[in-house]
Amino acid sequence: MTGNRRVGLIVQQRDRQLLRELGTMRVIDREQAQVVAGFHSVRRGNDRLLALTRAGLLRRIFIPNSAVGQKALYTLSPKGAALVGARLPGLPLRQSRFGASPFLLHRLAINDFYLTVKYRPLPNADMRMARWISFREPLTPAIPLTPDSYFEIVSGGSTRAMFLEADLGTESSLIWQKKVQLYVQMALSGTCNELFRQPQFRVLVIATTERRLRHIRSVVAKFTDKIFWLSTFDDIKQRGLFLPVWIRPTGDQRLPLF
Repeated sequence: MTGNRRVGLIVQQRDRQLLRELGTMRVIDREQAQVVAGFHSVRRGNDRLLALTRAGLLRRIFIPNSAVGQKALYTLSPKGAALVGARLPGLPLRQSRFGASPFLLHRLAINDFYLTVKYRPLPNADMRMARWISFREPLTPAIPLTPDSYFEIVSGGSTRAMFLEADLGTESSLIWQKKVQLYVQMALSGTCNELFRQPQFRVLVIATTERRLRHIRSVVAKFTDKIFWLSTFDDIKQRGLFLPVWIRPTGDQRLPLF
């Protein structure tokens, strides 16, 4: 529900920042909006999101939430997308009494990782995220794989290319087997170099629980002991992306990402 009030609004730089980021993130909650736009209080964040919604730049729905009763989600309206020339349009959000769709929850999980990479302090002063790409279609007809995201981190003059797979426990072992096979095919065929000008890449798999991580790891290990790095959302949130929270397809040592 977005309401039918249209009000005059002076669009500030932080508003444009939020709208541009929604072109990548697709959907956002208030906590994520605070990080992107730099709102320093819950009240200020809620007030500004409401103003942008009433001005027709955002669309809003409420979904059930066990902690607070209901939770607001926001996406770009056509007007908001046009204002900042967003590469990806807003999502067709729908009100639901039964909770957020798995797709929306998945997008929010990807966004949390994106915010960690782009907005949280990085371990080295010369380290930065070079680019982040979201996908709506498979990479190529020959490799019908649609990663959750692709990003690059530059450090010390070198670039590390990484694909992200955020797992919420909804995909079967057969789906994961196919994903792993396609990533291995991409590594062997040089497709990553053709598409992104990066000859090597990693696949970061983020799971909801340690048990789920171990299950995916066992699937990956049947096909390769390379390119895949696995962790959990909780470990990354509590300890950080770059600390020893990652495990490879074989071996038990926890490793730092760099």
